[in-house]
Amino acid sequence: MNKSLRVILGVTGSIAAYKAAELCRRLKEKDIRVSVVMTKCAEKFITPLTMAGLSGEKTYNSLFGKNQENSIMPHIDLAQETSAVVIAPATANIIGKMACGLADDLLTCIALGTKAPILIAPAMNTEMYNNKIVQENCEKLKKAGMMFITPVSGKLACGVVGQGHIAAEEDIINAVLKAIKYN
Repeated sequence: MNKSLRVILGVTGSIAAYKAAELCRRLKEKDIRVSVVMTKCAEKFITPLTMAGLSGEKTYNSLFGKNQENSIMPHIDLAQETSAVVIAPATANIIGKMACGLADDLLTCIALGTKAPILIAPAMNTEMYNNKIVQENCEKLKKAGMMFITPVSGKLACGVVGQGHIAAEEDIINAVLKAIKYN
């Protein structure tokens, strides 16, 4: 494995969280170290054990607690030791918190504390995605230098067909590889 390349895979509370498992697997196939950081809501959709099994390392899910035994400041260590942060899926909640500079969990602390590229792959209901406030938050993050992997139109969990479906795995992987200048 190329130990010099490490991607933080942020997983948030969307039904699309199951896609993070495949993203993790595909990045590992490229010999990229993947450290998974999950929000509490993400754990309602996919387990930390699944992500740990796929990544080959512990899953981070808390600023404090037993999964931080090797670091007293995991939010700083992870933020500094990564080639990129990709948040896939990214909910309206995480986008809003980041746009406001809020850091109330491990993932938002990493996002505020890293100098590495940040890629965001939104996944949410069409009405939520198209909401004026969500779009303003996305624009604010883009102006701050964060890269968005635009959601596509597709059948959503609520049964509606519309934009908000997480981008294709291939598009997310390609964006990450480009951001880390993978050869």
